[in-house]
Amino acid sequence: MSINIIIADDHSMIRKGIKLILKTTFGYHNIIEVGSCTDLMSELRKKECTHLLLDIIFPDGTALEVIPNIINLCPDIKIMMFTMQSPVVYSDVFKQYGVNHYLPKSLNEEQTVCYLRKFLNNEPIPVDSKLLLPQNPFSTLSPRELEVLHYILNSHQTKTISDVLNLRMSTISTLKKRIFEKTGTENLTHLLELANLYDINF
Repeated sequence: MSINIIIADDHSMIRKGIKLILKTTFGYHNIIEVGSCTDLMSELRKKECTHLLLDIIFPDGTALEVIPNIINLCPDIKIMMFTMQSPVVYSDVFKQYGVNHYLPKSLNEEQTVCYLRKFLNNEPIPVDSKLLLPQNPFSTLSPRELEVLHYILNSHQTKTISDVLNLRMSTISTLKKRIFEKTGTENLTHLLELANLYDINF
């Protein structure tokens, strides 16, 4: 079976760097680049892809919003999360969708090649226990709460979040309340400070 890869990241230079590694190190040439959730879903409908390197934050949404659609459309696709976001926050959430590979953008080239090789060979990647400290309060958030967190940290109001996620305003309010409770914060200022402390870059 031929390997068809999509690199989904909103930074062109990062996409091109990974594409170069995939071509020169692994010899793969069926590689598509996309920079948004919309373009990603469009490409997945056009062509059967076997592997997806997926960033978490895009200008038009987040991976949490589109990954259920990705899996429904391409149930056999293998996904590796490729992001600057901390594994402590997202690894357990994405495991719920059968995603077990995580490539931090902070790795050097040698480490990146190693992680990509394991991903392409469907081998497990051990997670550094130092990155999975239980005291990180964001690790307790559900997928939906993480979606809402993204918009809260970008200063979106309840009505806007409701419209974007197609949820009732009362539901958004409940989710916001849970986020503040789980993170032990009292307001947006405290939440932003905590996000900065744990390197949650939204």
